[in-house]
Amino acid sequence: MIAVVISSGLSGTYEMVRSFGPAPEGLETCYIDTKSIGIGSGFSAIRAGELIQKGLPFADVCRGVEEAARHTKLFFCVSTLEYLMKGGRIGLVAGMAGTVLDLKPVISCNKDGIYHTVARARGRKKSLRLALDEVVGSAAGATEYNIAVVHGAAKEEADALLAALKEQLPDYRISIEGQITPALVVHTGPGLIGVGIQRLR
Repeated sequence: MIAVVISSGLSGTYEMVRSFGPAPEGLETCYIDTKSIGIGSGFSAIRAGELIQKGLPFADVCRGVEEAARHTKLFFCVSTLEYLMKGGRIGLVAGMAGTVLDLKPVISCNKDGIYHTVARARGRKKSLRLALDEVVGSAAGATEYNIAVVHGAAKEEADALLAALKEQLPDYRISIEGQITPALVVHTGPGLIGVGIQRLR
């Protein structure tokens, strides 16, 4: 059994899964703390499926998924910090004078899987551009990678961003676009745009 779990820095899910106790005799288990969320974690689940289909030994699958998780980055922009603040998931993003100056943060998860501000831009369009730039920068030197753009009721912006991402990173292996789940929208609010990359080589 392989459990691919969202960041322990943002949720108690990882500890909850591990607290179930020893696995039944004969059942191998592996718990992956992706230090990410949403499609950032989803990429690792996809990788697990790929490695299993290749018929690799269980230990090699687990190592491969852990490595993929370490090389996955998700950058996202929200219309407002209100929802992250109300949900107590603001992490290290708090303290921005965003309302007065219309500063929009580009947010990611740090090495501990906690939200932090990667960059700031004045206005929505510039923040989305910076998120795109972060993904393109993260792809530097990679020869094999997957990309994603996800959104919360912001399909037009997501479509435009994905087109720009494909133009700059045309050699992607998998491209994912879609609406995030209601469970995530509750924490981020409508208007979320997330841009992700998983480096495989």
